[in-house]
Amino acid sequence: MKDLLSCTKSELEEYLKELGEPRFRAGQVFSWLHNKEVRTFAEMTNLPAALRNRLDAECLPIAPETERMQESAIDGTKKALFRFHDGNLIESVLMRYRFGNSVCVSSQAGCRMGCAFCASTVAGLQRGLTAGEILAQVYAMERTLPEGERVSHVVVMGSGEPMENYDAVIRFFRLLADPDGRNLSLRNMTVSTCGIIPGIRRLAEEGIPVNLAISLHAPNDEIRRKLMPVAKRYPMDELLSACGDYFEATGRRLTWEYALISGINDGDEHARELVRRLAPYRGVVNLIPVNPVTERGLAAPSKDRVQHFLHLLTSGGLEATVRRSLGRDIDGACGQLRSRYINDKT
Repeated sequence: MKDLLSCTKSELEEYLKELGEPRFRAGQVFSWLHNKEVRTFAEMTNLPAALRNRLDAECLPIAPETERMQESAIDGTKKALFRFHDGNLIESVLMRYRFGNSVCVSSQAGCRMGCAFCASTVAGLQRGLTAGEILAQVYAMERTLPEGERVSHVVVMGSGEPMENYDAVIRFFRLLADPDGRNLSLRNMTVSTCGIIPGIRRLAEEGIPVNLAISLHAPNDEIRRKLMPVAKRYPMDELLSACGDYFEATGRRLTWEYALISGINDGDEHARELVRRLAPYRGVVNLIPVNPVTERGLAAPSKDRVQHFLHLLTSGGLEATVRRSLGRDIDGACGQLRSRYINDKT
């Protein structure tokens, strides 16, 4: 079936031409898909009824089904579990900040990276998402906002490894930035990777100034390999070098994601080593007290320990922050809601 939400306007023109429709129909359909928040083809009221019926029969649904929607009583964060046409489940998160509304989207159904602190990988990888399925998450979460509010920032940081679904993720960025569509600035988009070096280097040549976040989570290869199997293939020195080249090519500042795990990577010696390793690079360390993941048996350090680790980084010359903990009361960690839902069903 045709995935219209993944199509550029020129691709829509070709498809609708095959259906015997005039060229201007592509602009109408593109506008409905990307500007008017429709959920079904029946809502595209300026199209002939026969065309709407045909699109409904021949194309994938525009919007996923909402299997579950949770809202934090603490901070208003919303987390959705969406079901696509083939039954696959994915998560999306809407976070409210002073600078705007940010949506975190998934790029794959499940994940095969095997990171020890992440619930997304517990059930393995089912498949990559299409650009339209990634985009549909943004639009679906935006529909939950009060009237007049829009999504201002998007991060590809949910379930899955974006660099393993590279073409779909790049198409997603370009569609979201299309001037005839949502026209969201590429500088307000971020992609996170666990460290797939060929993907980072390819992205540096892509010509799109998106922000790059690296799931680092350790100051050295020894600890990183225990937490992240991908580190066995891509050593830390090579990863940092690729990130430095990305900054030189794009001018976009890097973010180093560092999940603080009690007794594993939160010691004073780890902070001092991290300072030495990251000193040559332009970026900010984003400390993330790890969300508890029952299947992994990992725990976050105390608040005092987190603040002490932060002090060691900043006093050593690194720019660092502690990520504001959002959605802890609604299975906020990546993959938790999906994993809990699947476990409940089985």
